[in-house]
Amino acid sequence: MTTQTEQILENELVEQLIGLGYEYLPIKEESDLVANFKRQLERLNGISLSETEMQRLLLQLNQGSIFERSKRLRAKKLELQKDDQETIYLSLWDQKNWAENKFQLIRQMRMDGRYKNIYDLNILINGLPLLHIELKRRGIEMKEAFNQIHRYSHQSFLMGQALFSYTQLFVISNGVNTKYFANNKTGELNFKQTFYWANKENQKISRLEEFAQHFLAPPQLFKMISRYMVLSEANKRILVMRPYQCHATEAIVNRVKNNGGNGYIWHTTGSGKTLTSFKSSQLLQELPKVKKVVFVVDRKDLDYQTIKEFDSFSKDCVSATENSKQLIQRFLGRDKLIVTTIQKLNSVIHKKNKREQLLPLQEEEMVFIFDECHRSQFGESHRRIKDFFKKVQLFGFTGTPIQAKNAMDTKWGKQSTKNLFDECLHRYIITDAIRDENVLRFLVEYVGRYKKTATANEIDIEVEDIDRQELLEHEYRLEKIVDYIIKYHPIKTKNKKYNAIFCLPSIPVLNKYYEIFKRKKAEGAHDLNIACIFSYGSNESPEGQDETQDGYTYRGHSRDRLEEAMMDYNASFNANYNSQSSQSFDNYYKDIAKRLRDGQIDILLVVNMFLTGFDSPRLNTLYVDKNLRYHGLIQAFSRTNRLMGSEKSQGNIVCFRNLKQATDDALLLYSDKDAPELAYSPSYEEQREKFDEKVMALKKLVPTVDSVDFLPSEEEELAFVQGFRELIRLQNMLSAFVDFDLEQTAMQEQEFADYKSKYLDLYEKVRQNRKLNKTSVLEEVDFELELIQRDEINVVYILQLLQKAASASAEKRSLAIERLLQQLQAEVSLRSKKDLIEKFIRDNLPKIEEADDIPDAFEEFMRKEQAASFQAICQQYDLDQEKFEQLVKNYLYSQKMPSSDQLLASRKEKPKLLERNKIAQGIREELEGFVGRFME
Repeated sequence: MTTQTEQILENELVEQLIGLGYEYLPIKEESDLVANFKRQLERLNGISLSETEMQRLLLQLNQGSIFERSKRLRAKKLELQKDDQETIYLSLWDQKNWAENKFQLIRQMRMDGRYKNIYDLNILINGLPLLHIELKRRGIEMKEAFNQIHRYSHQSFLMGQALFSYTQLFVISNGVNTKYFANNKTGELNFKQTFYWANKENQKISRLEEFAQHFLAPPQLFKMISRYMVLSEANKRILVMRPYQCHATEAIVNRVKNNGGNGYIWHTTGSGKTLTSFKSSQLLQELPKVKKVVFVVDRKDLDYQTIKEFDSFSKDCVSATENSKQLIQRFLGRDKLIVTTIQKLNSVIHKKNKREQLLPLQEEEMVFIFDECHRSQFGESHRRIKDFFKKVQLFGFTGTPIQAKNAMDTKWGKQSTKNLFDECLHRYIITDAIRDENVLRFLVEYVGRYKKTATANEIDIEVEDIDRQELLEHEYRLEKIVDYIIKYHPIKTKNKKYNAIFCLPSIPVLNKYYEIFKRKKAEGAHDLNIACIFSYGSNESPEGQDETQDGYTYRGHSRDRLEEAMMDYNASFNANYNSQSSQSFDNYYKDIAKRLRDGQIDILLVVNMFLTGFDSPRLNTLYVDKNLRYHGLIQAFSRTNRLMGSEKSQGNIVCFRNLKQATDDALLLYSDKDAPELAYSPSYEEQREKFDEKVMALKKLVPTVDSVDFLPSEEEELAFVQGFRELIRLQNMLSAFVDFDLEQTAMQEQEFADYKSKYLDLYEKVRQNRKLNKTSVLEEVDFELELIQRDEINVVYILQLLQKAASASAEKRSLAIERLLQQLQAEVSLRSKKDLIEKFIRDNLPKIEEADDIPDAFEEFMRKEQAASFQAICQQYDLDQEKFEQLVKNYLYSQKMPSSDQLLASRKEKPKLLERNKIAQGIREELEGFVGRFME
């Protein structure tokens, strides 16, 4: 049986879409596309446009970035001046009634940009291409369809009248797998942000035929584009909601529309609850019956974070409240969306004189949405809200709902999330998110003397829940743990590419750990940036609940210790925070959050803070010396499992207490009852066995490194790339284990490096083919180079090796240089510099008498080579040197490639129209190569 071709797949989809109500148009040229757009605008707005009026409109539409065009699409009216000077206002679509819009379909549309491109399928709404579908035959990786769209976006979407720049969504499919994603600037398209559609039960809908039925039917597609996309003002990005976010939002809105009572959303941590709650709040505001939407968070730090995130989605969309007086003003004012803390809200509802000021709202339709609805709401505040507001509906969002198994004791008896919020309207649990690759698995390691096998994790420390607390908190034990962290932190965090939180049982223990880290840094044992934060007014029990220790709070002592830590922090970061005022402490919190996200803090010591609600993709490790249970455990673990590139393969949990049973119990409670093991990353033994199996399979294809050069066809080269890529992925996961040693596997380190060199040779072949516009089956695979780029192998490292080689005997020097050149061949980050380093070794190294002079000599060599290369590029493309130098600086600063217009503006003279694309591409490649060779 033959494989279904791309053409057959396309034909079948076209037939299906026509059956769903789309009108097929045989449009192939842009002029016909524009003519149809004009007809649809005239129909929708009940007007007639002259050709000159249409040209004025097209000129207006062809302005701004993709983000600005998306805002224009959603504008209520567009202003247009007619030929007789009358001003009219046009709509591009009817946002309230989907059926008033015209849904059409075109295929194989030709667009000429830098290259000639032919688009598979485009869906038009009122003549504007708002959805692009790219198909690949069965068996081809989805990433290739994504890469093709990436090229189209770069090469032709902005050509001509640029109507394709109004594309909102892309769909990619190979028939078996189908995903969707939002349009954005070329450099911001990310395959990690492509999503499968799913039904309300989170069952994936991946086959193209079924996807089209559920997602591409006109009512659903229109709903996705008009209701379930968010334009994030903070970073000018277009966001599209994932299926579970859409289902949850729809459930809440329908509940309010139908006066259906309360409800809660169980969406696991890391699944984007803030976006879901924002969109729910936004859509609820549009309902005339709703007077106020109040979003309630548990603590001031979450209040700040929520307002910041809501504001990033829509500038000034939300009113913050500094105190209860201001909260009352917001309630009585015109603002429809309010964000506040449960503490401020409780203050207003609890006190009679404040509560009476809200009497005008007592009979109004009010909606309260609670974030992480499992802590402070278990008390009188929840009841007071329900008692005071007569027409109130309460909704909760949580990743870890309190259930019967871990119900909390209150004066009204055992309370669970269901008791307070009634029905669960939608659930998306941690195992759903892991299956969908929206969060990572946990790699949980237990460090202590109970280990039964020979492993680096066996250290002589107490780990059990023993009664003798003084042993668990003894400095001897804490010092051993600090030594362990110092030794293995680089392994866990990929040489500090990521960072960690260390959660501790109490403030006194935190202070002991902080002092040990500080002392060892002064002794030169480590160079880690350690910070700490805690609320000095209270302490915590091992279970993580706020309470004092030994019957009193450590106000004086703890505050002094916090002040000392803040002084250290100020010295490290040239800051000026103190614990004397709540405002300064709040700013300290915000600064720590920012520096932790930016990677400037290596380890943050906490008791409770930052263990819920804090999101940072850079955080990949949690050290635990604290007893955690149920929702507290899942919340803390989940700080580590956000996605951040291919190299971050799991969230690392390093436990210095025996939390095995507590972890199993928590994951069983909050995951798929039939498959809780999905939340765990495979063990070291399992992954090493799999690695060895893949090595054996690879060597059947290429028994030796040299045999890669003699593979008879591109299909076999592709098989090698896919096989070695699997080894790279497994090696990346294994490298997180402290016991991992490549020498103990079926492939030695040098052999792995040699195969990697051949792998990179094939990648270079693909790059060259693309430049020559040649097709290759190797283009169908993602090489995932980020997995094999090692930050520690850089120019400084190479120079150190050269210095060692220069000091050795002639025979050893020759061997060392040979190995060094092999290493150059195998390192992604140094390939662009390979010819320069080889030239330096060949022409300059023999003339250098002292090894210590090598770094200065290399720096002078690179300076001359850089100047010569700069001159050559400017001469080749007739560039103004000052303008090109500014382009280089801008590119280095922003990490974003300049547009074609910016590149061409650096020339002394404008190029001919037909040469623009070719010249711009040439300058682009030279700029990228120049920065790679000399600046990175």
